Amino acid sequence: MPERGDPGGRRIRLGAPSRRLRTLLLTLAIIVVVGVAWVLFANFWTEWLWYKSVGYGNVFTTRLWTRLGLFLVFGLLMAAAVGLNMYFAYRLRPAFRGMSMEQQSLDRYRSALAPFRVWVLIGLSLIVGVIAGTSASGHWGTWLQFVNGVSFGVEDPQFHKDVSFFAFDLPFYRFLVNFGFVAVVVGLVVAVLTHYLYGGLRVQSPGARATPAAQAHISLLLGLFVLLKAVAYWLDRYSLAVSSGDFKSASQFTGLRYTDANAVLPAKTILFIVALICAVLFFVNVFRRTWALPIIGFGLMVLSAVLIGGLYPFIVERFQVKPNAQSKEAKYIERNIQATREAYGIADVQAEGYAGSVDTRAGLLDEATGAASIRLLDPNIVGPTFQQLQQLKQFYGFSRTLDVDRYAINGKTQDTVIALRELNPNGGQTRNWVNDHTKYTHGYGVVAADGNRVTVEGKPEFIVSDITADGAQGPLGQYEQRIYFGEKTTEYSIVGAPSGATPTEIDYPDEKLPGGQATYTYKGDGGVPIGSTFNKLLYATKFADGNILLSDSINDKSKILYNRTPKERVEAVAPWLTIDGDPYPAVVDGRILWIVDAYTTSNGYPYSTRTTLGDATTDSAVRADERRGAVGNTGNVNYIRNSVKATVDAYSGKVTLYQWDDKDPVLKTWMKAFPGTVKKASEISDGLMQHLRYPQDLFKVQREMLTRYHVTDPRTFFNGSDVWKVPQDPTSAKQVGGEQPPYYLSMKMPPAQGQPAETAQSFRLTSAFVPNQRQNMAAFLAVNAQPGPNYGKFRLLTLPSTTAINGPEQMQNVFTSNTEVGKVLNVLQLTNSQVVYGNLLSLPVGGGMLYVEPVYVRAAAANSYPLLQKVLASYGNKIAFENTLEQALAVLFAGAPPSVTPDDPNAPAPPGGTTPPSTGTPAPGTTTPAPGASTPPPGQSPSVKAALDDAQKAIQKADAALKAGDFALYGQAQQELSAAINRAIAAEQAATAAPPAAGASPPATGASPPASP
Repeated sequence: MPERGDPGGRRIRLGAPSRRLRTLLLTLAIIVVVGVAWVLFANFWTEWLWYKSVGYGNVFTTRLWTRLGLFLVFGLLMAAAVGLNMYFAYRLRPAFRGMSMEQQSLDRYRSALAPFRVWVLIGLSLIVGVIAGTSASGHWGTWLQFVNGVSFGVEDPQFHKDVSFFAFDLPFYRFLVNFGFVAVVVGLVVAVLTHYLYGGLRVQSPGARATPAAQAHISLLLGLFVLLKAVAYWLDRYSLAVSSGDFKSASQFTGLRYTDANAVLPAKTILFIVALICAVLFFVNVFRRTWALPIIGFGLMVLSAVLIGGLYPFIVERFQVKPNAQSKEAKYIERNIQATREAYGIADVQAEGYAGSVDTRAGLLDEATGAASIRLLDPNIVGPTFQQLQQLKQFYGFSRTLDVDRYAINGKTQDTVIALRELNPNGGQTRNWVNDHTKYTHGYGVVAADGNRVTVEGKPEFIVSDITADGAQGPLGQYEQRIYFGEKTTEYSIVGAPSGATPTEIDYPDEKLPGGQATYTYKGDGGVPIGSTFNKLLYATKFADGNILLSDSINDKSKILYNRTPKERVEAVAPWLTIDGDPYPAVVDGRILWIVDAYTTSNGYPYSTRTTLGDATTDSAVRADERRGAVGNTGNVNYIRNSVKATVDAYSGKVTLYQWDDKDPVLKTWMKAFPGTVKKASEISDGLMQHLRYPQDLFKVQREMLTRYHVTDPRTFFNGSDVWKVPQDPTSAKQVGGEQPPYYLSMKMPPAQGQPAETAQSFRLTSAFVPNQRQNMAAFLAVNAQPGPNYGKFRLLTLPSTTAINGPEQMQNVFTSNTEVGKVLNVLQLTNSQVVYGNLLSLPVGGGMLYVEPVYVRAAAANSYPLLQKVLASYGNKIAFENTLEQALAVLFAGAPPSVTPDDPNAPAPPGGTTPPSTGTPAPGTTTPAPGASTPPPGQSPSVKAALDDAQKAIQKADAALKAGDFALYGQAQQELSAAINRAIAAEQAATAAPPAAGASPPATGASPPASP
């Protein structure tokens, strides 16, 4: 280093750090290393404490030891591949390297590396080994399925191997081959660089380019690479059964086709043999040390890959298959159809012809009334209504999308819309650490409403409402009402106190108590003890929150609750399951339980077509609801079973898994890997069994597959002439879009041919299909969602192609384009209220399709909520738009006079010589209002304007009363609003419509107001 003198005669070395700086840098490095190590340890140890607290410590340890074992084995193998190749390349270096310019240049690097040679070897081996081991540990699921695989009892039709080979064994074999390729390539690169550095390989020096030792070493590695390629060719043969490719009528067709079976498969076998011969030639070169034969063999392998592996299949496909594709592919399409239907659990779904009648007949009213408990309360719409009517305190909240269940009320089972009054951390209470994590810790109580009835004002008919004292008996029985674990509970809470300590958690409002609020101390088994200083430090690190370490409110009895949503908890205790996107609550045996459907999946079922779960399970309801994701696994699968029903206790957080499908080999495999985690279905209590249901996400996947795989004839499938699609949701907002979601409701299906009619309604999940390029109804699908002998039984009713029955989108178009319906909707919207269309239900009744759609109105005022105002219904060519469902059905089937006159193309023209437009499907090129849109308001008569002014005053009066808490004045304003709206509707009809026929009923009095602020 250059030096200079200082005035005192001392010599100073430039650039050398001082001892103080070196000490500081070393100290900082140690602090960083210790800090990172502590953070890693804190996350690891808190995870172990959480698993112990929920009773699934074996899941944590099984996965831990599996990952650690894979990390060590494959990490050491990769480290050995690097280290041994470097070591042998160095040992095989030539004693004399010559005096060329190339070697003189390399001498500088050899000299610089010499003191650190061993450390470089060890360090590089460790780094590559850690990377490889970390990657391998991520394949813990592949390894556990490989060693615990259970037979499917089904053989593939080409290789006659059990499906378990493709689902469990082949993925692990593929992993081993891929790892081998990486290890050989990395070893080859290291060996080549080392040989070059020490003169074993020469690029510019005269004479031989490689020493005999280097040639032998590299030949051995190349031989191993080609040998692995031979193994890969052999495995490729089996992979054809689970590979996907383009196909005329199925873009994700899976399995062998004619060309694969008759050209690609033999080609892979030939390439396997050629690769073996080429590998032998490389191994021979270790001793012969001439590149001639290996190069010839390698060239032969490349040429074979091009001609046999590429050109030959192309010729077969072009000149044999394409001219005769239908006959050539028929056998393979049939295999694909059978495998796909079996893998998705739809093998027993058989299409049944349905008449598609448009005519009414005597007795159809009774049949329609008893056919279904037609749900008017749409769980995707009434969330804000529950929020405004039942929030009660600002720190409570409801999910945007509610859930549908069934409960026995007064001895009668009925469809119920249910929600939990969960804790809302952003409800408006003072936000600070104490409040967020120690005071406001839980929600309180269930709110449930009859799914088929509303009040006169259009509000939900609540079965369970308001907040009752702890332990009070209600329609659902006595149950623990506190909700510590829920879908909106995402923050951690610290709960618990010594016996006799004053409770500090905010509980439920009680005007009789000081401050009007009860307090509580958590007494459940959930949570991790956090009283010790060590645990405080751990969790302060985990959540990056020093308040945990410094807070005086934490005592020796304190527990910390986290991972509190049902999906998080089930995913954690069963990481091998795919979780349904919609957990739902139920009151069971005195507890609030979250019921979570879970699936076992695979993408290794031979010949079964793959689908993407995230796409197949997304519809308009999922897009509109931010809390709902699709199923947790969004990858490609071609096998799925609802094999597990899980519950999460809303108070204690206890997670219980039940084996719902005892025949599923994938679940049996995981149960062998994680023994004791899943209970038998026989342990499900009667109370819980009453609330289990067929899961929506599985149904969505199955209906998506049925759009193509309802066809079982290979020729029809090939032609693609009978492809369906799920209709777009005609009632969703334009910015949301998406497919129409399936709907739960209790109903009776039409009797199957040769079968007796159903005597009672069953809880079902339903959906409609339309043709791929049209909008008329093609089929109706329903599955029995109620546990029992018929659980999971599908009924698929197909309508004749000769009868044009309106599909959901067409039916919505008919509703909104009806002149008389539009007049009433215009009146409802003249006060700036918003019309909201509820779920459009399609029901097979009397050989035809009955459509029912609730119509809600929501005021423009802040904090308004939708109220049910009208019911749209249609059967055949008739439309009804009435205040109640009963009135609408009477108009359709009993000839009752409508309060709104439907358009009739055959009716005489009204005064003025104009004819109202037809309610049928609009002619091509015509434009109809979109759902929720209104036509331009007609000129208002003085009576209409006066009535609307009164309605606006009533809305303002109601809004002021609600803000002031004067519910008596609020009720009076509601009555005034109702009367004003009725006067406006009557005046509008009188001013714009033809005089009513004799005997026609006037607009119903006592109609509900359009909305409530």
